[in-house]
Amino acid sequence: MPVAAASPRAAYVHVPFCRHRCGYCDFAVVAGRDDLVDRYLAALRRELDRLPAPLDLDTLYVGGGTPSHLGAEGLRRLWGAFAGRLVPLAGAEVTIEANPADVDRGLVAAAVECGVNRVSLGAQSLSAVTLAALDRDHSPDQVRRAVDLLRGAGLAVNLDVMTAAPGQTLAAVGQDLDDFLALAPQHLSVYCLTWERGTRFIGLLNRGMLQRAEEDLERRMFEGAIDRLEAGGFEHYEVSNFALPGHRCRHNEGYWDCRPWEAFGPGAARFDGRTRITNHRSPFTWMRRIDAGLDPAADHDRMTAEGAARERIVVGLRRRDGIVRGAFRAATGFQIDELVGGELREWVDNGWAVDDGLRIGLTRSGLLLSDSLWEEVLGGGHEGGGKG
Repeated sequence: MPVAAASPRAAYVHVPFCRHRCGYCDFAVVAGRDDLVDRYLAALRRELDRLPAPLDLDTLYVGGGTPSHLGAEGLRRLWGAFAGRLVPLAGAEVTIEANPADVDRGLVAAAVECGVNRVSLGAQSLSAVTLAALDRDHSPDQVRRAVDLLRGAGLAVNLDVMTAAPGQTLAAVGQDLDDFLALAPQHLSVYCLTWERGTRFIGLLNRGMLQRAEEDLERRMFEGAIDRLEAGGFEHYEVSNFALPGHRCRHNEGYWDCRPWEAFGPGAARFDGRTRITNHRSPFTWMRRIDAGLDPAADHDRMTAEGAARERIVVGLRRRDGIVRGAFRAATGFQIDELVGGELREWVDNGWAVDDGLRIGLTRSGLLLSDSLWEEVLGGGHEGGGKG
């Protein structure tokens, strides 16, 4: 029998405010609407009131949007909303996302005062040309200054790195990675630019005003990133994530272990081990519903036991540690070969996976094409998303 889900020991809070919406962004954000901050904080307090008791946390992740856009005083007010509701325990990992342009001594001091010990910095590049191509609103010097301030305060730093930007070359990606390594962060997340429906970039692409990188170039960029970062002492522990020893993102590892977590704010999704409940993405709809005393959830995705097991395969194989057969059976009640035995044999035969009988993991070539493998793994297993 599968192990019963434990009480959440992790929480995510979504802060939807940005100074500027980047052309590739499809997140639940609003730009230039700082007049809504007070209303947002009041709605967040009311949503947090649904907790039956204070939630003791091993990890707290505050993302967005741009939490740092709230500034030092806004960050303190946000933590005031958490008081008596979200309680990071001693040794908890507490992360906020930040825009390099927002990071000054006052913000860093407020973050430390609030108990933040890790900052995920949306750097994307240290090339002014690439930052302009990505429609970012910060400079390379602001990234460097932000890292200096954060490291100087004893905060762990993750740098988000983007590849396959419009016009970006393989040599430019290599230079970016060398420059990022010189900043000595503890963690890097490397993402290929995705072209999402409804964004300004996809409109420009469709009108021939932007051009996406060729698939082979994207692959070479990512393989080059793996080589450079591993040579720099970083562990490639998940498809997009690299960490120095002892600095993996504990919050994300909870997601990949399919542990339950809580979540609050527009577009935030919480998970109890079987059902994922996602709030309305629109900050305006989320606030209106909470103001009216209504449930802010827009979608309930209820997985069957098999569906939950199949999802565990997908998130497990994204990790370089792979899946241990015995642990999978204990967590789900299924033998992995019952669900994807044929697929596994095909992947091993094609050199996309290795299987020693105890542990299954993707090879580098398997990781590079992993997104194309998951449709056949996930199959059914969901009872449908009820709106409301």
